[in-house]
Amino acid sequence: MKQVEIHRHVEAPVERVWAIAADLAGAPRTLTGVQRVEVLTPGPFGVGTRWRETRTMFGREATEEMAVTDLRAGRAYTVEATSSGARYVSTFTFEPAGSAETDVTLTFGAHATTAVARVLGVLTAPIARRSVAKALRGDLEDLARAAETG
Repeated sequence: MKQVEIHRHVEAPVERVWAIAADLAGAPRTLTGVQRVEVLTPGPFGVGTRWRETRTMFGREATEEMAVTDLRAGRAYTVEATSSGARYVSTFTFEPAGSAETDVTLTFGAHATTAVARVLGVLTAPIARRSVAKALRGDLEDLARAAETG
């Protein structure tokens, strides 16, 4: 699947937006698409942090184990997951836009790791891309709402 990139301007300081985005335990309260989060590693959010996240996708609950693989504290982090013959990579970037505003960019890509996933990817790519973009837009809207009203 080609990368999907979504942008959202948030009228809240980057520190607040980052804090909400990095609050894994709070994700089910913030993101309407997330039903449950089980944090698997103790300590602060950073490279190596792992969790299981349950979302509703295509009308069914799906749980994926995710891990932070790169981090620029307060500005960006990358999350990776491997499931069903694919490797998923999401990067969240938070750029200050003035003294109390933030530009957030969320980039998502999926890379097939098996022959079956490659074939299915070709067949389902347009539908999957639209669904992913819709979910990402929803996440950014939820994040903005939480940051702007918090």
